[in-house]
Amino acid sequence: MNDLFLRACRREPVERPPVWMMRQAGRYLPEYRAVRDGSDFLTMVRTPELAVAVTLQPVDILGVDAAIIFSDILVVPQAMGMTLTVEEGTGPRFHDPLRSAGDLDRLREVSPEEDLRYVLDALRLARTSLGGRVPLIGFAGAPWTLMSYMVEGSGTKAFTRAKRFLAEQPRSAHLLLERLAALVGRFLAAQVAAGAQAVQLFDSWAAALGPRDFREFALPYLAESVRLAKQAGVPVIAFAPGAGWALEEIADRTGADVIGVDWQTDAADARRRLAGRPVALQGNLDPTWLYGEPSAIRDRTHAMLDAFGGVGHVANLGHGILPDVPVAHAEAFVEAVKEWRRR
Repeated sequence: MNDLFLRACRREPVERPPVWMMRQAGRYLPEYRAVRDGSDFLTMVRTPELAVAVTLQPVDILGVDAAIIFSDILVVPQAMGMTLTVEEGTGPRFHDPLRSAGDLDRLREVSPEEDLRYVLDALRLARTSLGGRVPLIGFAGAPWTLMSYMVEGSGTKAFTRAKRFLAEQPRSAHLLLERLAALVGRFLAAQVAAGAQAVQLFDSWAAALGPRDFREFALPYLAESVRLAKQAGVPVIAFAPGAGWALEEIADRTGADVIGVDWQTDAADARRRLAGRPVALQGNLDPTWLYGEPSAIRDRTHAMLDAFGGVGHVANLGHGILPDVPVAHAEAFVEAVKEWRRR
């Protein structure tokens, strides 16, 4: 098996950094669009055979060093009873967002093994289908990010409703975050039992919070989810884009094995700041540079790898790949990583 990814997560010696991309199973691939043309997004997520088909596409087409299961972070609040739709051009939407403490009472208890079985079945099938070629990654949304969607009802730039909930109803916010932290941790552990060989937590809306609020409403619950996931015994990755100022705190508080580094954070600075801590780093090429010429992608990628130093580093983008990036440019990124060697 190509175990570069797992070895790098454990900070073991590797011949070269492993490479994969967030959102690597996505619309930039014609093969993905062909599957999507026959099914809506949520049907793909909820049908293990379809989810696995697109999970394997980047492995087969790009030669990445890890597969990440095709799913969505919002399956957790959907399992809690919230009505979710995903519409082309407008994205995910909850039609019954949480706006008061009383709304929390309608959220039901969730058993990952039963209510999210389709994700676990997809993981089992993907692990078998991969046949040991590369490791398989599971994932979930971090509590603050899930709460943001659940209160806002959809994606947003200002997060006014979610942050107003924190200000007006802090006790209810903490109760919801505690509940989400426990559920997310259990869900990740169930993913490991189903075949995931590493798991990643996405705190996608960390940037919406200032330092005081991040420390109160995001970090403790991210840490609790990581703690529960780590009990499953595989590497755990914590990624909080927009909170690069808190890398040390995220590493220390969560105990995650790998810390994701966003594209806004200088790679060499991240390496320096976390030196001496028992963590690997993942990231962090700005995804928009995949629109550049392949020679520019190669230069930028090699500079990133030089900055990270080649030890305890998983090469990735600093956010998800964009849906209209040319496939050849994604290939150029992967190849640039594969040809790089530590100087």
